[in-house]
Amino acid sequence: MTDALWVLVPALLAVAALVAVRRRLPVLFWWLVGYPVIALRVLATYRATMDACGLMVPASAVRRATARVVGRQAAPVPPRRSLPLPTGSGLVMRLRMAAGQAPEDFTASADRLRHAWGAHAVHVRPTKPGRLELRLVGWDVLADVRPARRWLRTEPLSLPLALREDGHWHVRDFRTVPHELILGATQSGKSVYLRNLLCGLARQPVALVGIDCKWGVELAPFAPRLSALADTPDRAKDLLDVLVEEMEARFRLIGMTGGTGPDAVLTSEVWGLPDKARPVSVVVVVDEVAELFLAASKDDEKRRDAMVTKLIRLAQLGRAAGIYLEVCGQRFGAELGKGATMLRAQLTGRVCHRVNDETSANMALGDIAPEAALAATSIPAERPGVAVVGDSSGGWSRVRSPHLTLDDAAAICRDTSGLVPELPRLDLFRPVAAEPAEPPSLPAMVPTARPVTE
Repeated sequence: MTDALWVLVPALLAVAALVAVRRRLPVLFWWLVGYPVIALRVLATYRATMDACGLMVPASAVRRATARVVGRQAAPVPPRRSLPLPTGSGLVMRLRMAAGQAPEDFTASADRLRHAWGAHAVHVRPTKPGRLELRLVGWDVLADVRPARRWLRTEPLSLPLALREDGHWHVRDFRTVPHELILGATQSGKSVYLRNLLCGLARQPVALVGIDCKWGVELAPFAPRLSALADTPDRAKDLLDVLVEEMEARFRLIGMTGGTGPDAVLTSEVWGLPDKARPVSVVVVVDEVAELFLAASKDDEKRRDAMVTKLIRLAQLGRAAGIYLEVCGQRFGAELGKGATMLRAQLTGRVCHRVNDETSANMALGDIAPEAALAATSIPAERPGVAVVGDSSGGWSRVRSPHLTLDDAAAICRDTSGLVPELPRLDLFRPVAAEPAEPPSLPAMVPTARPVTE
């Protein structure tokens, strides 16, 4: 009995330790247990799984000829594969497709491969003609998302914002996708995504401009790092006028500077200018765009149409001038006024969090990929921060941004306030940090004598 206890107790402790590691340190558990188990399972059942999924291919001519010589029939063979190599969240195999096969065949069988090999998810990505990458994810990487590591290499105006379901980071690159539309219902994680965006840009030499017509309640905590802030529709209209003037001045600078000198190269955008002559990049964040476009009278409609026109000009021409747009809201469509649909077409980057109805998902992703809009409608309410990211190429993926509190985001903006660049045209809109108001003093309570009653 004593010998059995000496064996049983350490075994139970090892199992309990593995369960704790799996919950708290899933990456460590994957390297210790998950990868060896799934890799052996893939190697042992690869041929049978490919046969069951209908992914076998006819044998080569050499094998068929050899089989005829020995009087046998050449059996179909699975696609050639590499060894399953481990990654930070799963494993990856590279396959060589046979004639007649397409990546869509493997994509259609991804769910069956996931169940056969006991993985959390299977993703298929073509790498070059005739070859594809089969990536297995060991666990739900979106359950607990941590901030990106510092050593993750990013270029200027490029920052990792959310973790994709395949284990890679979704990197927001303004030079590739200059303008973006972010939609999401209340408590869907839209504000957390925006905080990660602003804090990532706050550490770079970029001018941040905020338009928040809810009296600045969303963007006011980031005021120390903002170069300009408009908190009413009237102020927003004046700020957009200044931004259009800044864009026109930059185009004049490009025309005068680009191509001058014997060794100069012709350019049509600010990134082709010399470093000393290149103006600072400007990122304009429009929060709750519906509040910006609300109209209750004819004058409000004229102001709204004028602001939409200016935003369209910034979206069409701003990239070459180093001016980029981030438009956020709960809904975005033709009901916001004339030109809103044209503006949405210029916002090629799309991020859709949990929305209240299918129409809102179609606004964000319907013109990119119908299946992406369907995926956005299935985001559960108990997982805030999960979103569907798409772009004009038709590609899309589920992502989740790491949680960042408002206090931490405001502290980062205070610490990076010294990086605010000088843009004289925006000085009139520079937010001024208000001194904390002292609580009103209460009047002294003077005791009053009560009449003595008999």
